[in-house]
Amino acid sequence: MLDFITPDPVAMHARLRPAALACIDLATGRRWSYGALDADILRAVGVLAGKGISRGERVAVIARNCVDLIVLQQALMRLGAIFVPLNWRLSRPELARLLADCTPKLVYTDFDAAPVLPEGCRLEQVSTFIDEVRAADPAPRPPRHSGFDTCIILYTSGTSGVPKGALLTSQFLLATAVNFNVLGEVDTGCVFLCDSPMFHVIGIVTQIWPPILRGGTFIVSPGFDPEATNERLGHPDWGVTHYFCVPQMAEALRHAGNFDPSRWRRLKALFTGGAPNPPSQIRWWLDRGVKMVDGYGMTETGTTLGMPLSPEMLREKAGAVGVAGPLTSVSIVDENDEEVPDGVPGEVVIFGLNVTPGYWNRPEERDRAFTPEGGLRSGDIGVRDADGYITIVDRRKDMFISGGENVYPVEVEAALIQHDAVREVAVIGIPDERWGEVGCAYIVPAPGQAPQAAELVTHCRSLIAHYKVPKDFRLVPELPRTGSGKVMKHVLRDTVRAEAAPAR
Repeated sequence: MLDFITPDPVAMHARLRPAALACIDLATGRRWSYGALDADILRAVGVLAGKGISRGERVAVIARNCVDLIVLQQALMRLGAIFVPLNWRLSRPELARLLADCTPKLVYTDFDAAPVLPEGCRLEQVSTFIDEVRAADPAPRPPRHSGFDTCIILYTSGTSGVPKGALLTSQFLLATAVNFNVLGEVDTGCVFLCDSPMFHVIGIVTQIWPPILRGGTFIVSPGFDPEATNERLGHPDWGVTHYFCVPQMAEALRHAGNFDPSRWRRLKALFTGGAPNPPSQIRWWLDRGVKMVDGYGMTETGTTLGMPLSPEMLREKAGAVGVAGPLTSVSIVDENDEEVPDGVPGEVVIFGLNVTPGYWNRPEERDRAFTPEGGLRSGDIGVRDADGYITIVDRRKDMFISGGENVYPVEVEAALIQHDAVREVAVIGIPDERWGEVGCAYIVPAPGQAPQAAELVTHCRSLIAHYKVPKDFRLVPELPRTGSGKVMKHVLRDTVRAEAAPAR
């Protein structure tokens, strides 16, 4: 059987359109055509091979966004080696644990403080890599490797508190790009603004592979800043067409002093994912002429579901995350892995070329995560409507039972966020002697606001059933989040458990 070969869209476009603009690095102002980007990748191939990097070996990165990290990732893929971007916001002990797990031969960083390295691992600065690539000659183009080989290890955000390394193959990267390109109406003239960190699947895959597959342009910023991003989206010389963010980033954009979406003239849509996006927020953006297009994916699956770019459909189906991309299929199943009818909640199970083959050093995790038929158990509860659109109801582990009734925190959060005094909210289930469990809402108030429990209860009761209304409301300055913006609800649960524990 003929093996699937590693895709290399940069090399393809270096032949098809060598002078076309491939990317811009905003921190340095440097620009690459596809011909220049391909040549730099070949220079990096020679640099890495000279350091003894070969097929299957890992190179980790603890560094902020820059185009040179894409050069590194592409060069490692051509060598058959593995790129491991790590969350630079983690503590030194946390980074040391991840490095001990993936055992890289080389670590690149742009920070001064170094974590504890595994035996035989070298630490070098990203600036050294850049200088060495500039000074090198392009290496011969290496033979293509199997598309089923792992080329990236991405550690999950760890909302459960235990990150694990998802294996991404080049088949995964290609399938994610195809799914997003079809769902997101991506063409050769596309311009993607890349703000999300490259240790996240959005940053290293979703923002990069769709434009390079189409021969478009990606613009890499050193990181998200609300005012700077508002300016970038409206920059007349760049003409950004696609921007991907988590809902919390979109909220920050609209509260920035220079928010003016009328300047985003070429933007096709603001794509969101990674966290629940209440229907009221989607309609708010539509009312201001911006198509907010929600979608669904995971570290383990990349782009899976997406909404159409039709304003009418976005308004009608607000709250849904769309339909499956062309290289994916999705089932909604019960606890016996049997398909449920439309309108009935069940676990989302994902099949397709965009699904991870497993986890680094954790074969037992793969056994737990996959069905016997090979579908990935997402852990998310979804419901499909009669038109085939899927809505994510909640994480299965976040659902709680109050008085015998299932309560999905996402639904409660969607009600609370509509209150003018609520900026952000996270709801968890906590033990209750009478009802078994009740809701506890952690609320970040809007500036200058301090909503009272009674008014929040009244507000919720006008929108959702009484048994779903939280019994406890807590005002907090911020919610604990992962590096990708997801709320770490296990931290909130730990806080409640610690409060309930008897004093020693």
